Amino acid sequence: MTKIRNECHTQDLFDCWLPFWEWEEVAHNMWGHVNGKSEWLQKAIEFTGDHKLYGSWMRKVTATWGNSCAHHLTKLGTNRKPWIGHAAVAMAIQCPEDIVREAWGYLSKEQQDLANLEATMAIEEWERQRYA
Repeated sequence: MTKIRNECHTQDLFDCWLPFWEWEEVAHNMWGHVNGKSEWLQKAIEFTGDHKLYGSWMRKVTATWGNSCAHHLTKLGTNRKPWIGHAAVAMAIQCPEDIVREAWGYLSKEQQDLANLEATMAIEEWERQRYA
């Protein structure tokens, strides 16, 4: 697991705030740009459409991106499932989140439901480990 700052490592702490330059996702192009958007969109559709693969990368994010997870997953009022999904695609294939958001619309309802279930399980696992 990636080391995170002490003030965000307290087990009972919610709403951890870290500056963006400490988020691991930045180095994986989550907020970046790519050339050839149509090719990246197809890659993102294929990746997010495979819920088992997608979910395995969500769990890799929670296991290794300590700062990003502390910042994004401790905010219970935000929609954490899209973040963990975008982070998984960024970690796996360095695809920016805006393309992943677009790819979501191409998935079937069943694919979306299965992906959301994977996200819920990854977040709950992270919470159990953090707050146990």
